[in-house]
Amino acid sequence: MFRTHGKIHLAVLAAVLLCLAALPRNASAWGNEGHRIINRLAVGGLPADVPQFLRAPAAIDEIEYLGPEPDRWRSHAAEPELLAAQAPEHFIDLELADALGPLPHQRFDFEAEVFAAHQRPETIGLQPWETDEVWERLKAAMRQYRAMRAANQDTKQVEAVIIFYAGWLGHYVGDGSQPLHTTIRYNGWVGPNPNGYTTEHRIHWQFEGPFVGANIHAPEVQADMSPVRRIQGDMFDAYLAYLRHSATFVEKVYQLDKLGGFAGAGTSESRAFTAERLAAGASMLRDMIYTAWIDSAQPVPDPYAGK
Repeated sequence: MFRTHGKIHLAVLAAVLLCLAALPRNASAWGNEGHRIINRLAVGGLPADVPQFLRAPAAIDEIEYLGPEPDRWRSHAAEPELLAAQAPEHFIDLELADALGPLPHQRFDFEAEVFAAHQRPETIGLQPWETDEVWERLKAAMRQYRAMRAANQDTKQVEAVIIFYAGWLGHYVGDGSQPLHTTIRYNGWVGPNPNGYTTEHRIHWQFEGPFVGANIHAPEVQADMSPVRRIQGDMFDAYLAYLRHSATFVEKVYQLDKLGGFAGAGTSESRAFTAERLAAGASMLRDMIYTAWIDSAQPVPDPYAGK
């Protein structure tokens, strides 16, 4: 059975899928301002045992700039192949993904399940796989940095790579804190609607773009950030749990919208809610970067051992 905040019968879901297939998925989570806030606060909150180059003012500025970078790759149709390939990496409709069963850790395994169900990955989304893959790139680059430092080699080039990966990662982690990037109800309520939530295709951008840009600032977001931590266990599982937590706020977004929460200055409740969601993204990004650094010290298993 498909779920968001109540049961959606299969016949209704089939109609929903037809509607979704006709709609573009080009909304840019948090817009320029929100993504920059998330990235800047995340890297600015890294603990002192992370290398200094990553916490330097120039690195913080670069990582902040890179926050919206993946949206710059899909802002228009001038690069249609790039647009088509990476648009699904910004979202996942958990109702549809979960209907296929437990989510596998590897992208191609998931895509095989999607095709076997006569669906297409771009209609469901690939957000957790893209995020985990970029995180692993970051960890691998940090491992290379450690090796080069140990060999007394110049690390400037690998430092630049690490900064880029950290900024790139920040975009997708930021996307994951926006509840409407986790649901079939990403831009207007679909399915049974007893509470009369908006069905217009405006809520997504109004919430994350103009409202954030006009009303939300770094200090109130920073105040809501959690203490730094090393993420324990498997990163894919931890990130998926983070997405599922974001998804619990989908209906809250619609409730706030119904009360005018994202029009103009909104309300105190809508501003506090939005700051908390941005803080969740900044905290998760900071913790993922920190965990990549800690985990990069672990020895890599020899693939030829025992052969």
